[in-house]
Amino acid sequence: MDARAPLAPGIAALGDPTRGDIVRYLLDSPGGSATVGRLTEHLALRQPTVSHHLKVLLGAGVVAREPRGREVWYSVPADVASRLDEWRPQAAREAIDATLLDRMVADLEARFAGTVSAETVRHVITESERLLAERSGGHAYPSAVAQFSAERLAALEASHESERQRIDASPVELLFVCVQNAGRSQLAAAIARHLGGDRVRVRTAGSAPAGAVRPSVIAALEELGVPLGAEFPKPLTDDVVRAADVVVTMGCGDACPVFPGRRYLDWPVDDPADRPMDAVRAIRDDIDARVRGLLTELDVLTA
Repeated sequence: MDARAPLAPGIAALGDPTRGDIVRYLLDSPGGSATVGRLTEHLALRQPTVSHHLKVLLGAGVVAREPRGREVWYSVPADVASRLDEWRPQAAREAIDATLLDRMVADLEARFAGTVSAETVRHVITESERLLAERSGGHAYPSAVAQFSAERLAALEASHESERQRIDASPVELLFVCVQNAGRSQLAAAIARHLGGDRVRVRTAGSAPAGAVRPSVIAALEELGVPLGAEFPKPLTDDVVRAADVVVTMGCGDACPVFPGRRYLDWPVDDPADRPMDAVRAIRDDIDARVRGLLTELDVLTA
């Protein structure tokens, strides 16, 4: 790709999360290249799906192909790799400036009026930006910071409500935690939201969150007609644990803080990371049965 070539095709191509995962895998692979077979195994997707995304990336000039004997290997050209940072939105490469921070504080202060102060809102936003930036190894999107902050402030609101003894009609507060918050906890949360509706308030977190929810997990949920929504991996914080009625952990050991008055469950569920799609489906079905059992026990679902 010429150094002066327009970036629009690359921007469009990398707008899809699966194609972003393909490029990251190629950059991190030994020798900087991989075959369709290796990509299919890593992403836990069908080969035609991976081939489609590679075709789009090839057309945009983001990847190159090289026949080696009977196999075709794909890689990210050096000049493209050096420019990848330019393809990220400017907001993702710069810290939130004072003007935007003030606006975010004002918006969330209005949303949670009477529950938290402006000082608390500002603290939560700045801390959330730092936590998400540490997870990604760079800067955090303002939209992600706003969503994460709003979820944490809602958790604070819920914990204050709990201290005042919530009325019986209040939704059950559920927190699902795994290591990367990219597989098991997202599966459980999506299914719980789908089944419980307004009767539950569901949050997720990870003890060592990944950069994005695994494509195979999204695909497994789509097969059931269960939406993931705008979810993304988030760090585990005390406020979301304190707000929960039930905390479900899956593989994160002792990373979850313990607060009195909460119910803690540990589900021995396999990690879908780097597993073939059939294995991901089996994990999804295991979690689905566990979530249904929990919601029935909590009188959210009728047995």
